[in-house]
Amino acid sequence: MSIQLAESDFQILGCFPVISQLRPHLEQDNFVEQVRYQMKEGYQLAFLEVEKQAVAVTGFRISTCLALGRFLYIDDLVVDELKRSHSYGQQLFQWLIEYARNHECKHLSLDSGVQRFAAHRFYLMQRMSITSHHFSM
Repeated sequence: MSIQLAESDFQILGCFPVISQLRPHLEQDNFVEQVRYQMKEGYQLAFLEVEKQAVAVTGFRISTCLALGRFLYIDDLVVDELKRSHSYGQQLFQWLIEYARNHECKHLSLDSGVQRFAAHRFYLMQRMSITSHHFSM
């Protein structure tokens, strides 16, 4: 078992089966191109691999803002639905915390859809706090 950044097109594409469970609107044919485009803007993709297969995937970026200073923002965090309850999500989340620390981030944050009750339970168990409402148009 290992956690690493997806750097090659092969690694990025290997994340698709898992991340598409969270983002079903994505299309495999242009997934690598989309991720590469986002990488130009600071997006990174990391995955937890078991037996040469991605079982948990996270997309994140480091940014800076007046409200938080330097922070790590988690865009995506998902564990393969057939591999849940094996602590893979927790291991990947802890990796993100350490990555944020190593990159001098003061905060770690994410948004989660209001309907994702299981995800909310997971984030609260990881000692995250609900600190704001996210509005969109």
